[in-house]
Amino acid sequence: MLYTLAGGGTLCGVATLVLLIVSTATDFWMQYRYSGSSANQGLWRFCINHKCHAHTISVAFWDATRAFMLLAVLSCFAGVVLGLSAFTNGTKNRRVRTGAFFLSLGFLALLALAIYTGVTVTFFGKRFLDWRFSWSYILGWVAVLLAFAAGVFQLCAYQRTTAEPAPANNPET
Repeated sequence: MLYTLAGGGTLCGVATLVLLIVSTATDFWMQYRYSGSSANQGLWRFCINHKCHAHTISVAFWDATRAFMLLAVLSCFAGVVLGLSAFTNGTKNRRVRTGAFFLSLGFLALLALAIYTGVTVTFFGKRFLDWRFSWSYILGWVAVLLAFAAGVFQLCAYQRTTAEPAPANNPET
């Protein structure tokens, strides 16, 4: 059961890493209509009629969302490395650190998505009538859920190792 929890946590961490990278790198956080044309935007650039351009203005919410998402990706990478090394060495402290990394990256990504959501609803929601959040944004939320699941699995694996009694020394066997 112990390796199942730790392995499940590491597997969730790997899935989280993939989803965070895809979510951060793609340009489909929001879709809208602009002058009758379909448009979409991500954290790094916006596209109108499949022609993409870098964001020309530096807005604080984009910078904050980018920074928190990049920190979440780095934390997730460190958590996956720690999770994989916990199988080889198997120390209890590594499982706690791995769980803490996954929970912290969950909070970082949650903060990035909350900032983006708040600004998008209050600013872009009034500017564009026909808009919606898109699949990159949704992948970010799925990554948050998987990150929290990975952290909980790793901490439960630690809990199981500390709760199990030590094996009895029986010299006759």
